[in-house]
Amino acid sequence: MNDCYWFHTHWAFGLLLVYGFSPVTALQQDSRAAAQARPAFWRDIRVLRVVGQVVAVVGVVLIVRWLIGNLLRNLEAANIDTGFGVLEQPTNFTVRDDPGFDNRSPLFPDLLVVGIKNTAIAAVLGIAMALVLGVLIGIGRLSDNWLVAKLSQIYVEVLRNIPPLVIITFFGFAIFTFGPFPAFNPTTPPWQIQFPGTDNVVLLLSNDRWALPSFATDGNTALFWAFVVVALVAAAVVWFWRTRVNIATGAPHRRLLWSFTTFVGLAAVAFVALGGPYRWSFPAVSESGRVIEGGFATNAGFLSLTFALGLYTASHIAEIIRGSILAVPQGQSEASNALALSGFQRYRFVVLPQALRIAIPPTINQFLNLTKNTSLGTVVAFPEITALIKTAIGNGKPAVQLLLVLMLIYLSFSLLISMLMNVVNRRMQLVGR
Repeated sequence: MNDCYWFHTHWAFGLLLVYGFSPVTALQQDSRAAAQARPAFWRDIRVLRVVGQVVAVVGVVLIVRWLIGNLLRNLEAANIDTGFGVLEQPTNFTVRDDPGFDNRSPLFPDLLVVGIKNTAIAAVLGIAMALVLGVLIGIGRLSDNWLVAKLSQIYVEVLRNIPPLVIITFFGFAIFTFGPFPAFNPTTPPWQIQFPGTDNVVLLLSNDRWALPSFATDGNTALFWAFVVVALVAAAVVWFWRTRVNIATGAPHRRLLWSFTTFVGLAAVAFVALGGPYRWSFPAVSESGRVIEGGFATNAGFLSLTFALGLYTASHIAEIIRGSILAVPQGQSEASNALALSGFQRYRFVVLPQALRIAIPPTINQFLNLTKNTSLGTVVAFPEITALIKTAIGNGKPAVQLLLVLMLIYLSFSLLISMLMNVVNRRMQLVGR
């Protein structure tokens, strides 16, 4: 029977070989059929995608090259300098409230440093104000108190629907220039609020300047700040130590209290040991009645810009916070109530930590918008970087180079804020297992 099976099997295989139906031939025919079914390369979607992308890139490069070449030709025809050596030329103008800057100061680094510093101060203070106020207004919109909820809603609906330029202009003219504050001149001295029983001024108000007490250096400042860095390191060590204690024993960590006490204690010891490297400096009007001596003084342009952008951005952050709180599952609040947590404890320990994970990404955009909107300070004569660059261009400096530098500065601001906030965002996110 085995011989018979062997005979029939080989007889059938021989017929396949004779008539050209071998397995190898069948596979070759299938591959040829597949090759014939594939479309031509000029109709292949994969080839067309690559060709389209190459054509688009080449087209963009050619257009940019033509634009740059056309710009350089026109600048040379107008006898305008195309190099960046112009940044070393003197500005030929002065900057308000910056006595160290005069008309002989160069564009780089003096002018750029002043503009970047003013822009950064306005952005940081505006962001801090917008964040705190936005969180409070956002929580207020969800309040059970009818009056608080309605006032928060009115705040949001009014401010977020007015252009920031209009708000800045309103503060600059309606609040300060033509507002209730007195003019700063010898005949109309500014309002002065003093410590009870002393001659020390804690707040000086006028339609052009405000002043507050500040610190003045009194020697050994470098050594003091070295001790402050040491105190920060010690506070960080205490923070990690309390975290390990909490993990190992389950005892309350109280990291903030322990770390803050360590930092303040070490800094206070260093301050006393060095004989007080800083002292209070109180503002006062000079004998001429035109200058503020001592303290920290700022102008109406800075106040108008910071307050306006802080209030405007807070209206948008409030809506982000409100939406983020509503996105937290309702069961979290119900569980908090079941544990007899107060309203403050519910928000502090349960709702807000979860809502912030949702709110941080859109809030980053608001921080970026506020920083870029500082360029509107030019309408209230605040010397931020855009206003100084415009003044330099108006004094005959080439616009192309200065505008490129200006765009690079704002790009650096945006990238720095995005980097810092993305680090915070990653730390706030839950780690999946």
